[in-house]
Amino acid sequence: MKAPVALVVGVVALSLSAAQAQTDPLLGTWVMNVAKSHYSPGPPPRNQTSVYEAAGQGVKVTVTGTSADGKATAYSFTTKFDGTDVPVTGNPDWDTTSFKRTDNHTIEFTRKKDGKVVLTGTMVLAKDGTTRTVTTTGVNAKGEKIHNVGVYERQAGRGTN
Repeated sequence: MKAPVALVVGVVALSLSAAQAQTDPLLGTWVMNVAKSHYSPGPPPRNQTSVYEAAGQGVKVTVTGTSADGKATAYSFTTKFDGTDVPVTGNPDWDTTSFKRTDNHTIEFTRKKDGKVVLTGTMVLAKDGTTRTVTTTGVNAKGEKIHNVGVYERQAGRGTN
């Protein structure tokens, strides 16, 4: 009798993950609209693409792009929406991040370098699911105060749900 119960629990867990993948408006491929974004002190990256994929009860985030000075950039992490710090690979400004979802369209995040908070921010998804606005405040690796507003547009047919 234990085996059928375990099977049912497993099927329910997989169904919940599949339901998340179908209903989570964050999932998909997002490309920064540099013209609509504002970076202080600047300059903004030349381009940036973020891919959000379902990963258990959270998301896997992969970001690639080109910095203002023409260098390739790439970083990634997998996080849940529970406020727990997770490691980030490839980013010189911060080495951990945490996400906390406040509603289906808003995520608050904190980024740390060597255990010290360096950035905080909010990610807001438009109700129609076409844009994502990321507002970040803190300091960069050079110690400069920053206030960035990145506007990202969903790419149809490129990793969307």
